[in-house]
Amino acid sequence: MPQRQLLRRIFEQILPYKFHLLLILSLDLCTIPVALMAPVPLTIAVDALTGGRGSVEIVARFLPADLDRSRESQLWLAAGLMLGLGVLQYFLALVNWMLRTYTGEHLVLGFRSRLFSHVQRLSLAFHDQNGAAAATYRIQSDAPAIQLITIQGVVPLIGACLTLAGMFYVSFRLDWQLAILGLVAAPCMFILSCTFGRSVHRQWTELRANDSTAMSVIQEVLSSLRVVKAFGQEQHEHDRFLQHSTRYMNGQVRLSRMQGTFYGLVGMTVVTVSTIALWVGAGHVMAGALSIGQMLLMMTYLAKLQEPLSTISGKLVEMQSWMVSMERALSLLDEQPSVTDRPRPKPVRRAIGAVRFRNVSFGYEPGTPVLQNVSFMIAPGTRVAVTGPSGAGKSTLISLLMRLYDPNEGDVLLDCVDVKDWKLAVLREQFTIVLQEPVLFSTTIAENIAYAKRGASQAEIVEAAKAAGAHEFIKRLPNGYNTAVGLRGATLSGGERQRISLARAFLKNAPIVILDEPTSSLDLATEAGIVEATDRLLKDRTTFIIAHRPATLQDCHVELRVSNRTAKLVASLRDDQSYQSKDVRRPEFDLAVPGLLATRVHP
Repeated sequence: MPQRQLLRRIFEQILPYKFHLLLILSLDLCTIPVALMAPVPLTIAVDALTGGRGSVEIVARFLPADLDRSRESQLWLAAGLMLGLGVLQYFLALVNWMLRTYTGEHLVLGFRSRLFSHVQRLSLAFHDQNGAAAATYRIQSDAPAIQLITIQGVVPLIGACLTLAGMFYVSFRLDWQLAILGLVAAPCMFILSCTFGRSVHRQWTELRANDSTAMSVIQEVLSSLRVVKAFGQEQHEHDRFLQHSTRYMNGQVRLSRMQGTFYGLVGMTVVTVSTIALWVGAGHVMAGALSIGQMLLMMTYLAKLQEPLSTISGKLVEMQSWMVSMERALSLLDEQPSVTDRPRPKPVRRAIGAVRFRNVSFGYEPGTPVLQNVSFMIAPGTRVAVTGPSGAGKSTLISLLMRLYDPNEGDVLLDCVDVKDWKLAVLREQFTIVLQEPVLFSTTIAENIAYAKRGASQAEIVEAAKAAGAHEFIKRLPNGYNTAVGLRGATLSGGERQRISLARAFLKNAPIVILDEPTSSLDLATEAGIVEATDRLLKDRTTFIIAHRPATLQDCHVELRVSNRTAKLVASLRDDQSYQSKDVRRPEFDLAVPGLLATRVHP
């Protein structure tokens, strides 16, 4: 990303905090006169002790005419000035530090919040391709760059430039030759900054990529630790992590050598200019153009003149690291979700559960289709067993229905409305999911159940738990509904986790239910209770059951068989009266509609 465009993007991000930043800059401006006055007390004291009058005459312009001009009064003046300037300097520093911390932390929090919100909206295709670690690294490690660039980069740069201007003005009034000499270092430092800045930027880009990859290895291994241990691959994973971390370490060493060379050259430039200035200043003292105190003041200003020059050149190089991080974070914001709302979604609130696939084709990678030309219809209230070998596309079919992905060709309709015409948030409200391995979050049981309906009352949560058969075991827990379930529900048994997952589904009360055979991994006694609760959940709802066992087919009306990139409905599995009453009397669901498969075929 070009530097100018990157700076513009950063400015857009920090714009909400412009008043805070202006206040910080104002405080920095207040420190400039304090810094300019800092050498004055010592100068007055030296001239008072040596008999010089130069500095005293300058200060006398700002003092009452009747003030005592004795040596003792001059020393008291110097001491009073030093104390007052010291207290003022530390007070300004304290306020500045607190304001910088407050503004910087809010900048990072706001930027991280935008990144996290955006990442959640990105389509699954992005996360499938990049993994979770890449986004995590940018949110946690790259996002703080906005604080570093703004609070430790741009603001100090502006302050250094203003301080440089003030120091030069005062130095020029004292001895213009020495002042001009002090600025000789400026073009040298500018050339050094430009030369090293480009190399440092390239090096930091490579470093961030290597560090992110090493973090990906850590996250991947720790999330699959059972598999790693089962196959005894701890040493292999350690070597893989060490390989990426070694690249990062070597890059850091190269970068340190590069930055060390830069700061060494800057230091040599400063020392050279200061040495020449000392020689010239001593000549001016011997010629009577300066007093010893004035020369001391001038040398102090020249030293301080080099400080903002060093700050400016150093910050220009140091900021390259932060610029790389900011560029990576902004590139994440530039990612666009492939599944988005259309400009004018149709005002649909709740579905009745009629599903239709019309000539749908889809593949995760171009040229590698998972489903091809799939067409079928499902009437409301139908229990559909989705069968087929592993990898045939069963989960893909469900993902297309929920619009986690968009088909490459064809249409997916819910209640005769293309799912692309539904508002995404409303569409997702039509589905509830119960997985074979239930997903619980590291919080309380009540919050896990209420995850389906934010803001649900305690009475609603308890009612859902009773419907799922979970209320009795929850009451026996030490803290009842306020019991923490641990990481992924580790403190609960498999059957208990599954009942909480069912309670979540009851609370959502969606018209379409998706089951991934939630009882297939449970023992027979636990399975019986789960099946009973599941039957209550599925009543009067369109249901898709990803079937792994033949016994599942007995509870379904039809079978949707997925194989060889196709999906088709086969003969009716049940012909009960309750199912027949759910037929929809609409032309779209008439068995005579050409090109569509019936939702129910009597054997």
